Amino acid sequence: MAHNNHTHLHGQDLPKVLQLLPNPCFALVEANNSHKFHFLKAWVSPLPQDQFLETQAGSVQVLLSSAIGPPITAQILHLLPSLKLLVTISAGLDHVDLAECRARGVAIASASKIFAEDVADVAAGLLLDVMRNISASDRFVRDGFWVSKGDFALGSKVGGKRVGIVGLGNIGLEVAKRLEAFGCSILYNSRKKKPFVSYPFFPDVCELAANSDVLVICCGLNAQTHHMINKKVLLALGREGVIVNVGRGAIIDEKEMVQCLVRGEIGGAGLDVFENEPHVPKELFALDNVVLSPHQAALTPECFTALSELVIGNLEAFFSNKPLLSQVENN
Repeated sequence: MAHNNHTHLHGQDLPKVLQLLPNPCFALVEANNSHKFHFLKAWVSPLPQDQFLETQAGSVQVLLSSAIGPPITAQILHLLPSLKLLVTISAGLDHVDLAECRARGVAIASASKIFAEDVADVAAGLLLDVMRNISASDRFVRDGFWVSKGDFALGSKVGGKRVGIVGLGNIGLEVAKRLEAFGCSILYNSRKKKPFVSYPFFPDVCELAANSDVLVICCGLNAQTHHMINKKVLLALGREGVIVNVGRGAIIDEKEMVQCLVRGEIGGAGLDVFENEPHVPKELFALDNVVLSPHQAALTPECFTALSELVIGNLEAFFSNKPLLSQVENN
């Protein structure tokens, strides 16, 4: 098409990048790079999604996705036989059929370490809030109870607490760093022992809970971790124990956790994620020892900027046959 190297390619001739649903991060990516890539938006087409994908099947090599969008299933991958790269803006990969990607030779680039600090900040914040009753005491003051009822219930000291981190990856390590600064002692459970840390390692999550005052869930969701935090683990954590979840809702058996909280079998919870988002168990709304957040631990403007730069870096690397910036090992 181009007469010389300086002629801009028309939209149709640019490398195609497919999106299934709108996303603020991808909107930022497109706003700054529409001259480099042709962004195809499945939701704009009058065709049903599967028919739209079939029309693009021969030419689309890259798909953008996020944990909040539709899952990347074998069916979607089957409709895109030319696909070579999936770029996801999440740290977790529970929305992706990894086995099917592997079988089809589709590489995956993730958000890598970008979320780690922001998510760890929220984990530490939820822990402080639950233990020191910050949200509950805020409501107490706003409702006029300081005047009418007097003193508010005492919180618990954070320093000196034993914090069990479930999943000592990028996020877990940042959580450990923050809570060590508060004077907490760190223990952890992970798929395998980390040779580069001196924290005590517990291969059994129930044993970790029994030795912890607080459990912080930072691991990914997969078949092995689904409902890993069950009633037995919660009872091992105990009546004074606090659970914080910044991983995925389904890592905890939510029904059992709600029962334990209602019965006073655990001490409190700080939750950024839930099993059936955006639906949150109503029983939690009445509990002052529970702090709720709408799955936004990773969402800051700075994070969006860094993430959009990483997405673009991965797209540019892919289309110029260079190594991806944040490729996931999918063996």
